[in-house]
Amino acid sequence: MFRLMLRKIGFGLLWLGFTIYAFIFAPPDSPETLTLITNLVTANLVGINPLIIALFNIMGILPMIYCCVLFFDGKNQKIPAWLFAILSFALGAFALLPYLALREPNPQFLGEKNLFLKILDSRFTGIFLTLGAVALVTYGLSNGDWGNFIQQWQTNRFIHVMSLDFCLLSLLFTALLGDDMARRGIENSLAFWLVALVPLFGPLAYLCWREPIKI
Repeated sequence: MFRLMLRKIGFGLLWLGFTIYAFIFAPPDSPETLTLITNLVTANLVGINPLIIALFNIMGILPMIYCCVLFFDGKNQKIPAWLFAILSFALGAFALLPYLALREPNPQFLGEKNLFLKILDSRFTGIFLTLGAVALVTYGLSNGDWGNFIQQWQTNRFIHVMSLDFCLLSLLFTALLGDDMARRGIENSLAFWLVALVPLFGPLAYLCWREPIKI
């Protein structure tokens, strides 16, 4: 009980610290940020560093990875996991950290799998997300300008916070991984750490490898 309370407090403090940093200590906001976001959303990508394009789109894949775990973890929770999952597409770790702070351990899945849950539980979903991530990473690394990206990371709040958000989401997956493995009867500490230590592709490999939940 004490350990669980420390865990909840830790996630709460992490959310508070990340929020304060993002709005007070991160580089100042750029007047061009709204235009950049609009262009990224509408796929008007001319003149945008491919690394930024790739990162922005990966920040859409990461919430999908979480959805494949969150909607199962949310069963029998007192808080609606779906709300935090949906908000994570716009807010990333800002939305997921409160859920992690408020959730209770849930190593079981009780109930039925509807069509939506079956899709999230399917290995084909993991494969589809993995192919998308591979394409984006390849595109960003092969065409991107690292000097320009670093310069923007140092001067642009949106790029700066989005990059940190990617790092946080990559790390926080382990907070849900143990219970998801338990729901599937997987007892493999090596697999846990391989997933935990490989950003983005560790969780994706897990979604492709894990056994579907048996009802």
